[in-house]
Amino acid sequence: MRLLLVEDDNHVAAALSAVLARHGFDVTHARSGEEALQALVPEGAGFGVVLLDLGLPDQDGYEVCGKIRKRTSTPVIMVTARSDVRSRIHGLNLGADDYVVKPYDTGELLARIHAVSRRTAHEDAAAGAETALRLGAVHIELPTRQVSVDGSVVQLTRKEFDLLALLAQRPGVVFRREQIISEVWRTSWEGTGRTLEVHVASLRAKLRMPALIETVRGVGYRLVAPAA
Repeated sequence: MRLLLVEDDNHVAAALSAVLARHGFDVTHARSGEEALQALVPEGAGFGVVLLDLGLPDQDGYEVCGKIRKRTSTPVIMVTARSDVRSRIHGLNLGADDYVVKPYDTGELLARIHAVSRRTAHEDAAAGAETALRLGAVHIELPTRQVSVDGSVVQLTRKEFDLLALLAQRPGVVFRREQIISEVWRTSWEGTGRTLEVHVASLRAKLRMPALIETVRGVGYRLVAPAA
């Protein structure tokens, strides 16, 4: 898999590139936001994943993420020292597919890279589906991966859409956390649990329906079908 590493620290980039290469990745290193954006022309330039450090010298990393998402659907994993939930939600709202906090374990990073790439492959295989789900004011078009509320389109990231679509297929049914992580992230890695919480919070905020996804303490989540 081709991977675009966006990192301004050459020493960090060299060490990480060596690790990634040993695991079969073809790494291209961009040292700034502008280099990253140029590398992704045209239409993602064949990269399977973008590993985006937010501490860039020329542009704000969040701004770069937003620009990447406008140009390509290539999965983006943000890497940052900011661990607060608000920063994570902000990154996900801009189109990031995942979020890794420094200092991170290399095994964790590799697991997340493989998870987003598996998810992308799964979405491509299911692209021919012709199903729509309607839950009150919420309308979910599976083939086009478009969600609208009262006719207004809501922009969701890959995993936000996958999470919503999974819960919406069986309204009122409680999905265990482990089941959601397996279905949406295609992994059983326990560390994904925190990411799940962030995605749920982001969905509630974007749809402006805090009660749509109910937390079942100690078990998981379920979608509460809104009134028509």
